[in-house]
Amino acid sequence: MTIRIKLVLALILLALLLALGLTQSRVQQAMAAEGMGMSAPSFEVDPFWPKPLPNHWILGNTIGVAVDSRDHVYIVHRTEDEIFGDFREIGLKTGDSECCTPAPPILEFDPEGNLINAWGGPGEGYTWPSSNHGIEIAPNGDVWIGGNGGSDSHMLVFSRGGEFLREIGIPGYAQPDSNSTERFSRVAEIAIDEANNEAYIADGYGNKRVVVLDATTGEFKRYWGAYGNRPQDIAISYDPDAPLPTQFIGPVHCAEPSNDGLVYVCDRAADRVQVFRTDGTFVSEHQYFPQTLRQGSTWDIAFSQDPEQSYIYLADGQNMKVTVIERESMEVVYTFGDGGRQPGQFYAVHSVVTDSQGNLYTTETYEGKRLQKFVYQGMAPVTAPVQGVAWPDDEL
Repeated sequence: MTIRIKLVLALILLALLLALGLTQSRVQQAMAAEGMGMSAPSFEVDPFWPKPLPNHWILGNTIGVAVDSRDHVYIVHRTEDEIFGDFREIGLKTGDSECCTPAPPILEFDPEGNLINAWGGPGEGYTWPSSNHGIEIAPNGDVWIGGNGGSDSHMLVFSRGGEFLREIGIPGYAQPDSNSTERFSRVAEIAIDEANNEAYIADGYGNKRVVVLDATTGEFKRYWGAYGNRPQDIAISYDPDAPLPTQFIGPVHCAEPSNDGLVYVCDRAADRVQVFRTDGTFVSEHQYFPQTLRQGSTWDIAFSQDPEQSYIYLADGQNMKVTVIERESMEVVYTFGDGGRQPGQFYAVHSVVTDSQGNLYTTETYEGKRLQKFVYQGMAPVTAPVQGVAWPDDEL
């Protein structure tokens, strides 16, 4: 084969990759990773974690995950009747058979996967969200949850054991107001910056902004929209062939502070992550798989556990995978996972978090309805940009 023919074939291959929605820089990054054998964090799914739930319990849409200082893993899931309506024909929740009933909304697992606590739901003195969404554990062990139901305009804080502590925001408002300092609108996620004692709120499904609160008192401190602009409550649709809008399309699905004073915000339907300083100053913008429509590719972010937080793990529920990103360049290194319901596959991977050992935990919404653990295997050469299911090595 002549050099000229080889060159033509290489150009055709590059054009095909670009047509699939990868930018030239991401194509180069993937090709470099494969050709040079660069190292990155690697994972294997643990198909036996967590252990089976007691009491004939099952999960609904599993809509948030968090890890505390003891490496205990907390999830929040939805227990509404409509979530379980598909199973009426086999007697679920009707008393016609032994199985099954929804587990309580908040579940806590120890590092070995044992369920050690379960609580939550409506109670005296607070308004439980009509649709649970997002969970965070404060450094003192307090549990924060949000909600993305139509009138969920508040958040709740409980003790580790489920004792109600406080309500932040005014519940019951269905109308968004992205410039309100009193209430929220369908909060997607909460992340706490321990060093500065601040809570970052992805606010979210109704509002189109990031909000920062005092993590002790819940006092309102500041907020901003896309590019640091003043947010507006306007409906925007995403067109991958058009310039990106100057407002968040939404939902604003994550707002994760890093150790070095940056905040990474998921504008899910726009397939983008915007990076800010903690005061709301815009730093940079990055799109991932920008041809992804419907619910978008940027659902949640977790950081690697090295001191520099060198890698980002991006949950991509629409494409059913986790994307590993080098944080310094914000370039894709590789992806793992695939659509399905077997261990290591995903059906709408929704939330992601890491523990102190570097292990990765994911939850799945819609018909996924589960929590999975991916065990950190250390740094390993990247052999392919698309690695599929992170299945354990069969070799002994």
